[in-house]
Amino acid sequence: MQIHVIRSGETLIRIAQAYGISVEEIAVANQVPDRNRLVVGQTLVIPIYGQYHWVQPGESLWLISRRYKVSLDDLVQINQISDPNNIPVGLRLYLPQKPKQTVETNAYIDPRMTGSRSGREVDKVGEHLTYLAIFSYAVRRDGSLTPVEDQPSLNAARNDRVAPLMVLTNFEEGQFRTELATLILTNEALQDRVLTQALRIMEEKGYRGLDFDFEYLGAENRDRYIRFLDKARRLLKPRGYFTSTALAPKYRDDQKGVLYEGHDYAGIGRVVDFIFFMTYEWGWSGSKPMAVSPIAQMRNVMKYAVSVVPNQKVMMGMPLYGYDWTLPYVAGGKFAKSVSPQRALELAIRYGASINYDKTAQAPWFRYTDDQGKRHEVWFEDARSVQAKFDLVKELGLRGFFYWVLGNDFPQNWLLIEDNFIVSKLM
Repeated sequence: MQIHVIRSGETLIRIAQAYGISVEEIAVANQVPDRNRLVVGQTLVIPIYGQYHWVQPGESLWLISRRYKVSLDDLVQINQISDPNNIPVGLRLYLPQKPKQTVETNAYIDPRMTGSRSGREVDKVGEHLTYLAIFSYAVRRDGSLTPVEDQPSLNAARNDRVAPLMVLTNFEEGQFRTELATLILTNEALQDRVLTQALRIMEEKGYRGLDFDFEYLGAENRDRYIRFLDKARRLLKPRGYFTSTALAPKYRDDQKGVLYEGHDYAGIGRVVDFIFFMTYEWGWSGSKPMAVSPIAQMRNVMKYAVSVVPNQKVMMGMPLYGYDWTLPYVAGGKFAKSVSPQRALELAIRYGASINYDKTAQAPWFRYTDDQGKRHEVWFEDARSVQAKFDLVKELGLRGFFYWVLGNDFPQNWLLIEDNFIVSKLM
């Protein structure tokens, strides 16, 4: 497939003609909000095998072959070029599809957020998922677990051959609690009760693995958490279940802060089957406007991760959302509103905003003025930012990647998974 960025004056009809496919194919694949209104900077994923390149002034066939990592001989043969040393400007060259890497994928879903839609949200994208992590069975102070309305998600996962993961958290009254984690991690009897209940639920409902999302642990729980995960592994592995955990994004082992100090990448990596590294939320609802997952920060976390954890245990996090900030930004002021990539695009079209692309962060953004005269700045994800993240997965040879969180429409993402990878299925 090919990513096309809208330029001034372009229409879907002209774009379809250039690629030799129908308007309908492009519109349906991208779920284009308005076929008659495109905005500058909007991306379209063109559903073709391979891609095209139009020769620009000063380009040679050799330079083009280097850029796309296609052999010169293949370019000449596929495009039936009689004189490789004399190619005209504007010539459309066909570039063959590259080999695909096999990966595992996961997406978190929160039935509290998606409600009765949870099963439908899984069905929309289930063909692209290896795992589905259902968030969350929260641990109570007495070692019991909060119930979850997970059956619609589990039914859909089974239908789509997706392996469901049961998620345990130290989530209490709307936030992760260090005190709650400490209570559990310092009491063997409470740990045993938690794990016994988790195993019973997994056996009853057909879960395939147990995922631990214990956050804000603090330095005091660093070693305790590893021992707890190891206890879980020894209980579950003989029964054929996976163990995994979600970890905060760190650049080094001694990174300060209660969010980071309790997560020992190397120690945990020796215990669990795989790790979900949460490489998102640099731009968050209370921050200044910026990209949720800037590529440089993601790269730094992933390079550290693979230096201490085997590549085939590393799953990189990707956001299925962005944020809409009301300007001017004031620290401690009004929080930004979470928006799906599709909703962000709809806002840009509604208010006629051109979409910019930050090449350093590898992320799109735009500004608009709403109906009340208030200025906004939106950072989100598009086909270009997703492809940059996929390229990082390939470069580092990771096990795969995962998403937070289903329920946010982003059709281009799933198209690009098909173009880049073969998704492994375990069921």
